[in-house]
Amino acid sequence: MSHGRGLRGRSSAAAAGDPGHPRVEYPSVPGEAGSVLSASLPDGLLPVADASRGLPGQHVLVCLFTVQVTFALSSAAALILIPSGLFHHPSLQILAGCLALILIGATVLGTLRYIRSQRRARTRGRGAADLINTILSTSREWLWVVDHRGTFTFSSRTSLTLLGYEPEELVGQPWSTVIEPDDPDGARLSVLASQDPDGFAGPGVIVRCRHRDGSPLWMEVSGRARLGADGTPAGFEGTGRLLTSPTAEEAATTRSRARIREIISGQRLLTAFQPIHDLTTGHVIGAEALSRFVSDDGVSADYWFGEASVVGLGNELEFAAVETALKAAEALPPSLYVALNISPDTCLDPRLPQLLEGSQVSLDRIILELTERLPVEDYAPLAAALEPLRRRGLRIAVDDAGSGFASMRHILHLRPDIIKLDRSLIAGIRDNTGQLALGAAMVEFAQRINATLVAEGIETPAELSAVTGLGMTAGQGYLLGRPSIQPRDWATWPHPNRFTGPDGMPSPGDACPVPEQDPIS
Repeated sequence: MSHGRGLRGRSSAAAAGDPGHPRVEYPSVPGEAGSVLSASLPDGLLPVADASRGLPGQHVLVCLFTVQVTFALSSAAALILIPSGLFHHPSLQILAGCLALILIGATVLGTLRYIRSQRRARTRGRGAADLINTILSTSREWLWVVDHRGTFTFSSRTSLTLLGYEPEELVGQPWSTVIEPDDPDGARLSVLASQDPDGFAGPGVIVRCRHRDGSPLWMEVSGRARLGADGTPAGFEGTGRLLTSPTAEEAATTRSRARIREIISGQRLLTAFQPIHDLTTGHVIGAEALSRFVSDDGVSADYWFGEASVVGLGNELEFAAVETALKAAEALPPSLYVALNISPDTCLDPRLPQLLEGSQVSLDRIILELTERLPVEDYAPLAAALEPLRRRGLRIAVDDAGSGFASMRHILHLRPDIIKLDRSLIAGIRDNTGQLALGAAMVEFAQRINATLVAEGIETPAELSAVTGLGMTAGQGYLLGRPSIQPRDWATWPHPNRFTGPDGMPSPGDACPVPEQDPIS
């Protein structure tokens, strides 16, 4: 049984007048100018200048020029059309003419200055856009934007080099397209960014990504939250850069070690117990301890144990899980045995006997379920390490029997007290003659080596009926009882249950027939 993841843009299907080209708008491009760019992008998601937006105060200048032109033209018309008798002195005519000429000259001069300023603004806008184009085209960093659903709304062209995806292929796709679904730092990045909406989420988070061809790669990603018009989170934006192999490996190892040590030292471990039933009486005879990690990453316990093994902390995390389980097992009914998942490598650690013997749970109630996370090269040291404990009542179980060669090697070399059949052999067993034959063979094999056979993963009445019909005497699964972290649930398990009643579960007598031919030749 197992032990338990700046730039803002909007893209439309087509730009106006050109259905073949995407359109992306870039409000709030980072930079001192704070320019606003919008353009149709026929060659990719790269912005160019949009001079139509003008400069701040443009409307005020236009209004002033309009007033000046109107006044100047009105004055000139008055000098021409109004009778000269209205001006009693020639000096007044000269003064009015000069005033009209000054206004006309000022208007022309202002118009010329306005045209030159517009040209300079367009030139600066084109320069800024060309600079952004250059950055997006040549930068080794990947610029991206996702909305509140985690869907890409923008990607720079660097995505093709780093990830194998054209920008337009990523737009509209979920974040998980390039981020490994079980990588906890994808969620961690979102949490950090949302906690710091005005700045970048720390120096960057090392994230395990996936290239288009399926190969893994590591990137350092920095991001921050994007806020909508109403101030609520509207997604995330940021950059990512590819880490070289040595740097990525070192960063990933350092990150994993730090997080696993945080789990161990912070006691962020819980234990859930799943009942194991005697199928002939309905009684609960034991409980398997399943580790649960207190985190918001949503990844499985198997991920953490596998990650710990890779970075050399496998034994430490397993010891922490075993210690937590033994402490929780003190609240189990004393009639139940406790099955603890453990790897063969951890069994060789000299700290194990001291941990087990120092527990309040007696050795004769403890069963070590050997997993096959790592291969066993030599069984002699393993058997020698377990023998003193077995003499004092400790029992050994081999987990996931039938799912691979490693579990069968464990059985042949260690002669376990319990053999646990993998869920893959139990699912749909009633209607599969091959599984029925293999199940019958395992029943006889267990009897010959004096081991108890436990059917794991019983989830339907048909599966329960089949395994009891084959002569299997113990089982566990969602049909019989789900894992629970609540001691009040554990307290009810010693009560007998013969799998009959309103829930429709069959009694052991409702057996399915064993294959007529003896599967063992």
